[in-house]
Amino acid sequence: MAGRKSNPVNKKEAAKGPAAEASFAMADAAPLPLAASAMPSLSLEAYRLHPMGMPVVAGTGARDWMDATPNRFAYRCLPMLIANQAGWYILTEHAISVTWDGSERIDGLRIECTAGPPPCPAISSFGSGILTWTVPYLFRTPPGYNLLVRGPANWPKDGIAPLEGIVETDWSESTFTMNWKVTRPNHPVTFAQGEPVAMIVPQPRGELELFRPVLRDIAGHPELREAYEAWAESRRQFNDDLHKTDSEARKQGWQKHYAQGRTIAEKRATEHQSKLVLQAFAQESGVQTDHPPKRDPSKRM
Repeated sequence: MAGRKSNPVNKKEAAKGPAAEASFAMADAAPLPLAASAMPSLSLEAYRLHPMGMPVVAGTGARDWMDATPNRFAYRCLPMLIANQAGWYILTEHAISVTWDGSERIDGLRIECTAGPPPCPAISSFGSGILTWTVPYLFRTPPGYNLLVRGPANWPKDGIAPLEGIVETDWSESTFTMNWKVTRPNHPVTFAQGEPVAMIVPQPRGELELFRPVLRDIAGHPELREAYEAWAESRRQFNDDLHKTDSEARKQGWQKHYAQGRTIAEKRATEHQSKLVLQAFAQESGVQTDHPPKRDPSKRM
């Protein structure tokens, strides 16, 4: 990313990621949610269409900007860490620089591939400052499952924003592309080798439409209201005590109830996750791999 160091994802980074994001994790963290442990495994298949290398790897929690926060406090936010890991990344093996002139023209986007073997997977196809990444896979999900295709969660890039799409990958024989919209004309934006350019997340089709949203007044639900008010008062008191020298709040640094899956009243959640552990893509031979098979240089496209 322009203006900050890149945060490529590779085997070394993937190895350190869980340790980094779990630096606050408690020894008594809850196991895999009961509902998930009782469910059968589901398939997610990526059919390689040509030799261009774009590894697909499980998402990790580590982020450069999170590392740079004071005392790495960003890693205390469990909801954000779970979101970081909630999908598989598609990585680029190329380094590129892209600059948009602000016009609607297709050639108004200047793309320079600075590293990596040809062909370059980043192209301009639509104009209006849209950068398109070609994806060398045809994905297949189980019947009734879509694939949310989005940018990597909580991975801001100055001058460009990822566009999202939902693809019915259980039946479609067509591929998809990953698109980013440049937002600042005449501002170079870079992608580093090993950086994720897309994040894929399987979703059950129609599940959102099963929800029946309701707005309620919490005053009519005294038990929930009492629990909320106890939490709010606890948080207020904790924040006040943070300013007191040698206070228990100072020693703790932050309240860990949510991260430990328990309420202010010390009631354990029936299901709680402190991290996600997604399976790596396997070759048909069954050998686990983070990368596609090596390319034959004589057969590059």
